[in-house]
Amino acid sequence: MPYQPIENYGVVGNLRTVALIGLNGSVDWFCCPHFDSPSVFGAILDEKKGGHFLIASEGELIRSKQFYWPESNVLVTRFYHADGIAEVIDFMPVGVEDVHQLVRRVKVTRGQVRFRMECYPAFDYARAPHTARAIEGGVSFESGRLRLGLASHTPLHLDEQGATARFVLKENEETTFVFRLLDEERHREHCGGCPGPAASEDLFRQTVAYWRNWLRKCTYSGRWRETVLRSALALKLLTFEPTGAIVAAPTCSLPESIGGPRNWDYRYTWIRDAAFTIYGLVRIGFTDEANAFMQWLDRVTDHIEWHENGPLQVVYRIDGSTEIPEEILPHLEGYRGSGPVRIGNDAAHQFQLDIYGELFDAVYLANKYATPMTTGSWAKARKAIDWLADNWQREDEGIWETRRGQQSFTYSKLMCWVAFDRALRLADKRSFPANRSHWLQVRDEIYESIMQQGWSAKRNAFSQSFGTDVLDASVLLMPLVFFTAPTEPRILSTIDAIMKPKAEGGLRADGLIHRYDPQESPDGFTEFEGTFNLCTFWLVEALTRAGRTDPKRLEEARLLFERMLGYANHLGLYAEQTGFTGEALGNYPQAFTHLALVSSAFNLDRELSRQRS
Repeated sequence: MPYQPIENYGVVGNLRTVALIGLNGSVDWFCCPHFDSPSVFGAILDEKKGGHFLIASEGELIRSKQFYWPESNVLVTRFYHADGIAEVIDFMPVGVEDVHQLVRRVKVTRGQVRFRMECYPAFDYARAPHTARAIEGGVSFESGRLRLGLASHTPLHLDEQGATARFVLKENEETTFVFRLLDEERHREHCGGCPGPAASEDLFRQTVAYWRNWLRKCTYSGRWRETVLRSALALKLLTFEPTGAIVAAPTCSLPESIGGPRNWDYRYTWIRDAAFTIYGLVRIGFTDEANAFMQWLDRVTDHIEWHENGPLQVVYRIDGSTEIPEEILPHLEGYRGSGPVRIGNDAAHQFQLDIYGELFDAVYLANKYATPMTTGSWAKARKAIDWLADNWQREDEGIWETRRGQQSFTYSKLMCWVAFDRALRLADKRSFPANRSHWLQVRDEIYESIMQQGWSAKRNAFSQSFGTDVLDASVLLMPLVFFTAPTEPRILSTIDAIMKPKAEGGLRADGLIHRYDPQESPDGFTEFEGTFNLCTFWLVEALTRAGRTDPKRLEEARLLFERMLGYANHLGLYAEQTGFTGEALGNYPQAFTHLALVSSAFNLDRELSRQRS
């Protein structure tokens, strides 16, 4: 099957892994049993070898449509056919004992429709052979220690690699396929059963109820409630319930430029991304996730080894382990020929100072809105801040994880300031013991260095790194983290510089924002990359805060936010970037983007309401 656009995919999940399902009814990405497990279906990275699980109507298709069942992560793919209307309802049950299963209900609501089903797994990123054999209730696929089963009441036809079926459903008829992890003890010679129509309906209703019950905690009731709820549901899908970890995205190696090498694996827990995600969720009432992540962090920091790059690693596996070796898979061609395909991520070995600021900001908010910090956790945090006091001046790889050497990135220094500021606030709030005078001195030193060395008189803006004139959208966080007032003249001129079109030296393209200009700041790659969705939402927030005293900037923030909403896909989901023709680029869906949407919607709505009243 030809490659689907990245934006053509919906996502379902069970808080352990996800499946990406295209508008054509094909599951083209699925790792089992966890986010960072090897893929079983990976056609999104190689249409021929990757493996897929297709259920689609046959014959003259007029059009297809995809939508989420309201207030849930249950996905409906509807086929409008010359002979009738059919739909595939996809979901992964949550809150039940048998959580490791993908349920695919096939229904005809009008007329009579012919279907085809193809289930061709490709284990271990299509590297490991497998056997397919018929067992009671369906088919088992076995590769090494991993056994997966396809259960169905529809007759299945086996070949060496997979199973197929052809069937016809009349109006009001339905059938179900269940793809599940087979337990060695319970599923020796049977597929675990396939629910009939009544049982499938019950499972569907239970799953919808789970998501709706979770959404009841949401405290946001503003102008863009439906949009915010969809982003919250997407963020929840990226949480790993057994440990509390949060992945940056559930995919790997989706390209930041078609045909280019910017292809990374995001199926891990970045301290930065997870901390920002906690901020976004806590903002709208979801404190359980903050508590779970803090417990994960406590377990991780119980076993840290102090080394040259500090007490924390940039990125961890979802179980808290540290080994994430980067590997190229040369046998896969990559999405639309975008190689190399990478798994693992060498960013784990980078030195990034900014993670301490994002983390301490999240810790401060969690202490305020979720669970108070324990004395044991504070003891570890205090040691980390003391280490940072001796190391903040060092150069690092920065937020964008460029692979061209270390610099004194302004954003990294900014987040070091945040780390000391939040640590001081937390120590005072809780009366914790701390080296207050020294921390305060260091915080002020960082402030002075940013104001002096991070400012470009030539661009009349804060720069990407000390002593340069390169623009970088990451400095838009200065007013968001209260480093400066939102109406500080230097911030306003920085916003104005970034908002200029690229042709005039800025970072703006059709209202959307690039993170930086690779021609001005070479990052080791020469390919074009899209606008960064995260950065556009950061600009919305910076304009919103400046708009408290300038209604024109507030109006600009609203127009930009609403323009950005138009770049979501048909389901309200975003990848990392938006390409030249409006296509989604990079791993998908991305936590960073959705948390920034939540935060900007919250603050923009609040300011609009304040000014109206």
